[in-house]
Amino acid sequence: MNPVFYNPNGTVNFSAQPSSVLPRSITSCKTARDLKQLHAVFIKTGQIQDPLTAAEVIRFCAFSSRRDIDYARTVFRQMPEPNCFCWNTILRVLAESNDEHHQSEALMLFRGMLCDGRVKPNRFTFPSVLKACARASRLQEGKQVHGLIVKFGFDGDEFVISNLVRMYVMCALMEDAYSLFCKSVVDFDGSCQMEVDKRRHDGNVVLWNIMIDGHVRLGDFRSARNLFDEMPQRSVVSWNVMISGYAQNGHFIEAINMFQEMQISNIDPNYVTLVSVLPAISRIGALELGKWIHLYAGKNKIEIDDVLGSALVDMYSKCGSIEKALQVFESLPKRNAITWNAIISAFAMHGRAEDAIDYFHLMEKAGVTPNDVAYIGILSACSHAGLVEEGRSFFSHMVKVVGLQPRIEHYGCMVDLLGRAGRLEEAEELIKNMPMAPDDVIWKALLGACKMHKNIEMGERVSEILMELAPHDSGSYVALSNMYASLGNWEAVAGVRMKMKGMDIRKDPGCSWVEIQGIIHEFLVEDDSHPRAKEIQAMLEEMSMKLRLNGYRPNTLEVFLNADEEHKARALQYHSEKIAVAFGLISTAPQYPLKIVKNLRICEDCHASLKLISLIYKRRIIVRDRKRFHHFDHGSCSCMEYW
Repeated sequence: MNPVFYNPNGTVNFSAQPSSVLPRSITSCKTARDLKQLHAVFIKTGQIQDPLTAAEVIRFCAFSSRRDIDYARTVFRQMPEPNCFCWNTILRVLAESNDEHHQSEALMLFRGMLCDGRVKPNRFTFPSVLKACARASRLQEGKQVHGLIVKFGFDGDEFVISNLVRMYVMCALMEDAYSLFCKSVVDFDGSCQMEVDKRRHDGNVVLWNIMIDGHVRLGDFRSARNLFDEMPQRSVVSWNVMISGYAQNGHFIEAINMFQEMQISNIDPNYVTLVSVLPAISRIGALELGKWIHLYAGKNKIEIDDVLGSALVDMYSKCGSIEKALQVFESLPKRNAITWNAIISAFAMHGRAEDAIDYFHLMEKAGVTPNDVAYIGILSACSHAGLVEEGRSFFSHMVKVVGLQPRIEHYGCMVDLLGRAGRLEEAEELIKNMPMAPDDVIWKALLGACKMHKNIEMGERVSEILMELAPHDSGSYVALSNMYASLGNWEAVAGVRMKMKGMDIRKDPGCSWVEIQGIIHEFLVEDDSHPRAKEIQAMLEEMSMKLRLNGYRPNTLEVFLNADEEHKARALQYHSEKIAVAFGLISTAPQYPLKIVKNLRICEDCHASLKLISLIYKRRIIVRDRKRFHHFDHGSCSCMEYW
């Protein structure tokens, strides 16, 4: 009887086929059942004894979309005499898993390989073992592997050394990483200052990238940038490491500047570049640059998948264009939890709670089960709109119907929801009954509500807790000082400020950004450093005059200074968002919408002023503060005075 072979269409073929083609048929498997059926055929026909066939089974069930590491492990253990390729395959399978247990298992398996002695490790064995050491933070084992690399004669292999350097970098042992790096690409002078030997070295870009990434991981951006500038040649990965490092660590302007330098250097951004820089663009509100990236992706046939698509949705929404965010979402060929979460969060940030709720239900109808991130978005939407009962209902649904365990972020949303609605005692009780210890974010939400509703007694109590949790965070001190100032208790204000001075704690200054013709302009409170400062000052005076003519009176209760009314009114005039608006008015054509990003919560006086300015100058003004968006148009705001 002829051997049985599996066909790609799921049928069985009884005609004999050479064993060399068998692994190719593995890629045609569409389900785990298909793979197991084919594996059974290999066992029945004896083809599983072919190491190449067995290794392909292991590789496919570990690295395909039908990932099954347990099955891969079982196949390997049933092999009587695995060759080096099979050992390397299973080591790679375990090392690249996100489970630390699997990485530890990879190290134990490697030890077994050495003890068995029948198969010696080769240059493809050590990178996987080093990756397991790095991802499991097993530095001592990594050093032992380093010794084996020297023993087996691979210390001159560029591929192995690159992975060895990466292991030391990921274990934060930069000194040892530098030692290996310098042997490969640089020389030292007598004072141990690193200099690039450009005559000897034509550029091991991978090693340079690894070292730069190591400094980025440690937050040492000065050293990372110095290395980057010294590189004899750079790949797109070099630029991506710097851009993503800046963006992920809050250096958004630097990330954008690096991206623009990349373009000047004629390096074409790739998919990773776009995904890396979009969060920085989102935070700064650089809409024109974000639009350019969207167009670039289309022109260069970069796939806008769920990750890049959700990043674009997030960018457009955070840059003030919720309509464009929705357009991108609707154009995505496939939607999953990531993309649904992005659009729900976008509606929440813009105060469009009803839309957020509608899309939440559409997600459920589409067969996508809401995850914990989706519930953070919908609870945030309820909070911004004051929908207390709806928020309670979603929280209950998450726990009792979907079966998700609330994270601290969900409790934070509920505290914010209750606090904004003035239910302070209820919010405090919720905090006390949380199954986990509340963090400073939870208490800050309650403190903000205390300030909003002028509950000084609770505010003092919450401030004391915050000062213990985060003693060097200025937020709690400033909030408490402002509450005292609102009551005219200047002695208590002085006490708080003396405490801040004694601990060298400084208040975060108000800062606003506005993008004009693709250039980001930054303004601080009372900022007169801009090249067009005189024109801005003239516009501020004009704005002040027109506001007064239209019935505006400065809300000096928002100025927490022990000063006369005139001085307080002048202080209000120079808030950073007003300076940004003034600059926008003198820099753009009439009726051109202005988009402002602010690092703090917008104050009541600026909120009232911008409503009138939108009416007086017939401008749509969009402001994104620390919490949400405000769309000012024709004298009203989208928040409906609830923020």
